[in-house]
Amino acid sequence: MTYNKSFYVFLDETPLPVTIRNYQEQDIAEMIDIQRESFPPPYPSELWWNTEQLRSHMEMFPEGALCAESDGHLIGSMTGLITQFDPKHPEHTWEEVTDHGYIRNHNPNGNSLYVVDIGVRPAYRKCGIGKWLMQSMYETVVQLRLERLLGGGRMPGYHRYADQMTPEQYASAVMKGDLRDPVITFLLRCGRTPVAVAHNYLEDEESCNHALLMEWKNPFQ
Repeated sequence: MTYNKSFYVFLDETPLPVTIRNYQEQDIAEMIDIQRESFPPPYPSELWWNTEQLRSHMEMFPEGALCAESDGHLIGSMTGLITQFDPKHPEHTWEEVTDHGYIRNHNPNGNSLYVVDIGVRPAYRKCGIGKWLMQSMYETVVQLRLERLLGGGRMPGYHRYADQMTPEQYASAVMKGDLRDPVITFLLRCGRTPVAVAHNYLEDEESCNHALLMEWKNPFQ
């Protein structure tokens, strides 16, 4: 299944043509550049995509390998795989569910599309590119007749409150609107809803290694 969708967003007041499509071999260098811009220190650079991982994504599950392109340059990307998820046992780590980012454990018979990664160049974040990428993955969920889209959302604002509240309390405060988190609030705006906090999910200093699992359920299931 090939994905290709073109539309316009606005950069300030200027219409900007954008295409979301499957990423390919020739996109690898720009994909890695997006990682560098999207996840600066203290995010660990060893967690940025490398060439072998990106090639594995395209081989194992090309339908889940999406990029956003404008004027011949990549401005964002999103990667997913299919997994079997049991809501009664939600606890897992990013490395376990993504095979250390190589997605060789992609399960075409699974029930859920799992978000491995999403990133947008900072200069384009006010254009809604991240939300468009997320919507494209929702469409993939519907097309493949999966139950849900699922993923662990970083909580980069949590380190400021870690000495005052648990990650569950922090997530609850964000859900109530008492606090705003750059990632969790964005995912809420994209239609995602919370499932559970995943402890020791990912080496992430700002999130104190925690993440909030959030899902979008297929409305046609």
